[in-house]
This record gives sequence, C-alpha cells and structure tokens, in this order.
Amino acid sequence: MKDGLRRAVPQRHRALSRGPARALLATEARSRIPEHLRRNPVAGAVSRTGAAHKYADFAATAGPDLPWRSRSPAGAVACGKNDPMHIVIAGGHGKIARRLTRLLSARGDNVTGLIRNPDHADDLRADGAEPVVCDLEHASVDEVAGHLGGADAALFAAGAGPGSGVARKQTVDRNAAILLADAAERAGVRRFLVISSMGADSPPPPGTDPVFAAYLKAKGEADADIASRPGLDWTILRPGTLTDDPGSGRVTLAEHTGRGQVPRDDVAAVLAALLHEPRTAGRILELISGTTPVEEAVRAVAGG
Repeated sequence: MKDGLRRAVPQRHRALSRGPARALLATEARSRIPEHLRRNPVAGAVSRTGAAHKYADFAATAGPDLPWRSRSPAGAVACGKNDPMHIVIAGGHGKIARRLTRLLSARGDNVTGLIRNPDHADDLRADGAEPVVCDLEHASVDEVAGHLGGADAALFAAGAGPGSGVARKQTVDRNAAILLADAAERAGVRRFLVISSMGADSPPPPGTDPVFAAYLKAKGEADADIASRPGLDWTILRPGTLTDDPGSGRVTLAEHTGRGQVPRDDVAAVLAALLHEPRTAGRILELISGTTPVEEAVRAVAGG
C-alpha cells in the first residue's frame, strides 16, 4: 500500500489528538453520546471522579484507574497507570466500533480507526478518532504494522457485513483478523481484542444459512489462531445477537452465558472496560444482556 493511501488528516485534527486540546476533542466526541449516557463535564473536560452508575460513566472513566502497561519490543513502558491509551481499531466505521470510539475519546484515549472507504473519514473524525485508510483484504503485514506503531492496544472490529458472500467471510472475518494479529506482534503491540461471535466455537446446527455458517467458521478459525499466540495479551469477546436497542448497562459476561441478545451500546461499554483490564488477557468471553453492571461484570471475570 502506498503512503498516499494514508489520507492526510488536517492539522487541526492531528493537533486535537494529544496535548491540551484533547479536552476539545473529547467534548466533540461526547456530543455524539446520548445525554443520559454522559458524565457532567468539569472545566470543559471529561470528569474522572464520582460513582459510575451508568455503563457509559464507567466506560468513559474506568480505564485510567487500572494498571495497564504496554510493552514495546525493547521492553519500555508505553502507558502508565493514569495515562490515556492509544488504541487502533480495525473496522473503525462499524456500528460497535463507532460507539466504542466515542466512549474512548470521551475519556481521553487516543483512537485511530482503520477504514477501507475514505468517504467514512469525516464520520470517524466526528467521533473523535484519527481515520487511516487501510484495506485489510489487500494490505501487507508491514503496512498494517506501520499503522500500529506506538499503539498500546489493537482491536479487531472489521467484518464483511450483510450482503457479502462466503469468499469475503474468509478474506475479512478470518484473514484480516489474522493479519492484524501478525501486524500487532510485529509492531510490539501486546494488548489485542477481538469482536467475535457466539457460536464461533462449534459447528452450526443443520439448516443454517450457508453464508452465516461460513461466517461462524471464519470467526472460529481466526479466534483459534489468535488464542494460540503467546506474543499477544488477547481477549476475545463473543456477543450474542446484536441489537440497536439503547444500552442498559447491565450484562451477563462469562465463558458460557447461553444464547441471548445484547445491545451494541453494551458491547461497546464492555470492550472499553476490557481494554483497560489486563487481567482479562487470555480469556474468551461470551456476552448477553443481564443484570450485572458492566464494571462489576468485567471485574468478576478478571478475578475480582
């Protein structure tokens, strides 16, 4: 991929990604979060204090309180206990990815979104992310590793999507996830999260639509590859049936939950919490709606 494919981000937006101007970027991102999910601002910035009683409150603040450190190949600490993280999301224009970006940006994290379509760049900027055009179906490991340089975590949220056939389930849902994992290892980015799917670990029942069966197979193969890598601190999240209902902030999160639905809002909140919880590394977790607040659910699977 040529350097020109990394679309130039206007200087104003690059400046907003770090330093004193982050408060303005956070404010812009927060404006896209429903009012009932926001924490009251303090002096124009996102508040980091108070009891978290809604999932967005927790997702916007929990990370900096937890001891996450990202190791470079040289062993240097890249992210301290109270420092914001730099997170690269592959599939940055997806429904869950955009919700997650708004939550991460609102709490002060830096987000880079890898997108295939340059027309989506302005949407990501509005969410608070830096867009980078990168077609994971055709990029090389070195090219993707270049986009991951300096990041503290990578998250695979890409998918071939509705209307795609069996072939793209393989090239996107399987191959692109493995490519991102290869690139993360090459770039020295240990923390690695995957949005997978419930049912990816078992054969689909008889009568399953062939394209959906191919999707589950692709997800399962990608999960198995990533879970075999000692060079990554991986966490794989397998949500149930996704909905666009408003998030409740209450979930069931466990190795096995049984079938169920879950709003994309709540999936994003759980991912935001998992990114900053290193004790969930090496876990494959299922997620559906439930009765446990997000912060408690993540703390429980992390071992308290």
